Amino acid sequence: MPITEEFGWSRAEFQLALLFSTGTGVITAPLVGIVIDKVGARVVALSGLVGLSCALILAAFQNGELWMLYFAYTAMAFLGAGTIPVTWTRAITSIFVAQRGLALGIMLSGTGICAITVPQLTVWLTSEYGWRTAYLGLAALPTLLAGPLVYFFFKPATSVEEGSEAAIASEQGMTFSEAIRGYRFWVLLTSIFLVYIAMSGMVPNLIPALQDQGIPAQKAATAISIFGIAVIAGRLVVGYLVDKLWAPGVAAVAISLPVIGSLMLVGAPGFFIACVAAAFLGFAAGAELDLMAFLAAKYFGLLH
Repeated sequence: MPITEEFGWSRAEFQLALLFSTGTGVITAPLVGIVIDKVGARVVALSGLVGLSCALILAAFQNGELWMLYFAYTAMAFLGAGTIPVTWTRAITSIFVAQRGLALGIMLSGTGICAITVPQLTVWLTSEYGWRTAYLGLAALPTLLAGPLVYFFFKPATSVEEGSEAAIASEQGMTFSEAIRGYRFWVLLTSIFLVYIAMSGMVPNLIPALQDQGIPAQKAATAISIFGIAVIAGRLVVGYLVDKLWAPGVAAVAISLPVIGSLMLVGAPGFFIACVAAAFLGFAAGAELDLMAFLAAKYFGLLH
């Protein structure tokens, strides 16, 4: 990667930045939920979009010190905490009761679209203008593209009249202390956490691994684009199925797919096999957030 080549960092040193980002996300996610309950999802989303842009700008002005890299990626998770899925899923679950799973799938498909387009954009910006410009280009997207859309169109229900049946349901459910005393909370938390950890280690390394086999960066980015297409498929298919079938059974099948994808990536897989593995991983990634939001709302309610 150009940034590691310029500063002489190893791949492991650069990838450690993702650990800082993920660790910070684990800490901030519960806090985001609390703040949403206090000020609403729209305010949290707008703040997170601006914060994420600021952190990406910070990343563009690194000077080769590793601590600055880790600080920038920590800032992305902290300042951009309002952009995590709970912000958007909280709004959807407060509006929909019937066909909630499908509604979540459609809404969260945006992350799949990003996974299709952003890797290609990043590779192009980096190859044409350098990695600093790539960071700046990415920084423009949250504030200049997503920001206006959220400001003008993202208006979650704020009253029983607005939310109708779902708004009434949003006032019902378990408290946090009640939820953590049940086994379902810990089963859901452990399952989602393990799937997330597994995929967060594989997906970011897929492009570098393919490049090590002599595959051009732009072509390697295609594997991540396939990942994004599969994310959308996972969102929509699983969102539909959890409305129709036994949701825990759907979850068991969906979260087993990363196992297949991981086994396919063992050794030195060719480009086609890597793309198929990316599709399995993407489908599971798409299903993950749908399942988390749907099952949490189903078993714990929307009170907290």
